[in-house]
Amino acid sequence: MFAPMEAVRRLMDLRHRGRAEDLPAVLSSAAAFLDADAASVLLIDYAQLSLCPLRGTDPVMAGPQAVEGTAPGQAFTTARAVWQDGRLWLPLLHGAERLGVLGLSVRAYPGDNALRDLEVIAALVAELIFSRMPYGDAVEHTRRRLPMQLAAEIIWNQLPPLTFAVDGTVITAVLEPCYDVGGDAFDYAANGDVLHVALFDTVGHGISASDLTTLTLNTYRNARRSGLSLTDTYRSIDKWVHARHEGSFVTAVLAELDTTTGVYRRISAGHPAELLVRDGRAMPPLPTPTALPLGLGHMRTRGPGVTELALEPGDALVLYTDGITEARDENGALFGAERLTEFAIEALRAGIPAPEMMRRLIHTIVSYENGELRDDATAAMLRWRPVTRGAVR
Repeated sequence: MFAPMEAVRRLMDLRHRGRAEDLPAVLSSAAAFLDADAASVLLIDYAQLSLCPLRGTDPVMAGPQAVEGTAPGQAFTTARAVWQDGRLWLPLLHGAERLGVLGLSVRAYPGDNALRDLEVIAALVAELIFSRMPYGDAVEHTRRRLPMQLAAEIIWNQLPPLTFAVDGTVITAVLEPCYDVGGDAFDYAANGDVLHVALFDTVGHGISASDLTTLTLNTYRNARRSGLSLTDTYRSIDKWVHARHEGSFVTAVLAELDTTTGVYRRISAGHPAELLVRDGRAMPPLPTPTALPLGLGHMRTRGPGVTELALEPGDALVLYTDGITEARDENGALFGAERLTEFAIEALRAGIPAPEMMRRLIHTIVSYENGELRDDATAAMLRWRPVTRGAVR
């Protein structure tokens, strides 16, 4: 009997009481109301290589699935429903963030109306997973395939979701090594028509680097939430880094995008220039640096320079730390900016969704260094598409 509202009622009980690990049992009890013999939830692991059954799932119901070459992996990478061998896989999306997939054992592929209802169920499941995460460790236990180093634990606990979309604009990021990152971080916030974006690369590694990254990230947020300009935000972070970690420094891009007009303004504090791709080709790089690294700004009397650029609809900006371009193969050859440019242009031409493009990029870097990164490697892509307010999307 297809009665999706009854399934919704049962799932909604978890909103006020219940843990993430209770979700598999509730889904099993609700499966019959979705014309399904069974239901399972698979979450993406930190390395974004495999989809793993949520803790609490009956091991007979589902096992880990590789992202590459599987139906659930296809649903995850394309963010679309996939049908194979009596199993319907639906992406679990919290906003634009990809959490994993919902699997339903059904006798036939659902019609359009039923499929839309099941997509609503999947959205509710994603919402429940995300809202239950702070109250227990089931999601973390599910996503971890290796022990998380303390420095990485500190950083991951402070980062926003990897992907966010507002109107026609999307920001998405990746970090590696995901279990041992310590010196890289990113942040964003959408306030009115302005999307604030920052990418940080801290000198050093391990706990000392994560301490400095923590100070930098939170000083950035404090400045942003206090309404400071880009210039004053730079000065605030620079002051605190110098005061608390004298001799250390952080390279960074501090940026703002007006999502209505496409005006992009940024400070490059000793950081590599963003890659700008427009209409399938790379544009000239933005000037860099426009300021000394954070923590060293006191050495210069002149304030930081702010670069302004008018984006065109569809433009993509790729921000990255030097761990991307300075990755080396077994012969010592750098991955380099040229390979990064080629990768981005090919992926954009192929129409690969932004989060999937970043996932593939980081695995390309890891593969290039034979699975052993010499440095933290972080990248973020910002793509702007204006949307007319009030238009039907």
